[in-house]
Amino acid sequence: MSWKQLKKEYVIKNKWISVRKDHVRLPSGTEIEDFYVIERPEIVHIIAITKEGYFVFEKQYRYGINKDCLEICAGNVEPGETPLETAKRELLEETGYAEGKWQLLNQIAVDTSNITEISYSFLVTDLVKVSEPKLEKTEEIETVLLTEEETLQALKQGDIISALMAAPLWQYFFLKQQNDNKLI
Repeated sequence: MSWKQLKKEYVIKNKWISVRKDHVRLPSGTEIEDFYVIERPEIVHIIAITKEGYFVFEKQYRYGINKDCLEICAGNVEPGETPLETAKRELLEETGYAEGKWQLLNQIAVDTSNITEISYSFLVTDLVKVSEPKLEKTEEIETVLLTEEETLQALKQGDIISALMAAPLWQYFFLKQQNDNKLI
C-alpha cells in the first residue's frame, strides 16, 4: 500500500526543518503532484522526577503561540547521538539535573501523514541536581519543580499545552494507575 515517489523538490532546507514538495503515485494509480512533506530531526522528551519526588519542568516563552509554556525537558537528537544520549545531555544542560534511573517510555510520531519527526519519551527517576543549567544564547528557561499532584492538576487544567509534552505525561499517569501507584 505504499506510495511511489516520482519526483521531489526541496522548498526549504536547513538544519531545523526541510520542506519537500513530492510528486507521488498511489497504489490506485492516482497521482498527487504537490504532496508536501516536513522533514524534522528526531526529538526527545523527558519526564524527570527527583529523588524527592518532584517533577522537573521548564517554563519558557513559545513564539509560535505567543505564550509562556510549562513543559517537560526536550530537544533535537544531534547527528551521532542516540536519543538516550540526547535526553541526558539536554536535561543536564537545561536544568542541571542528572544521574537517576532511565527508561524509554514511548516513541510517537508528531504527524504520520506528512511529518517525518519521531519523538522518544524517556522517564528518569531519582534525579539529583549536579550543576546549574548551561543554557544556549537563544534559551530563556526557568526550572520549575512540581509535586505529582500539581503535575496532574496542570495537565487537567490545560497548563501543559504541547501535545508532545502532555502525551507522555498522560501515559505515565495511566501506567502508574495500572500498576497500583508504583513507579513504572
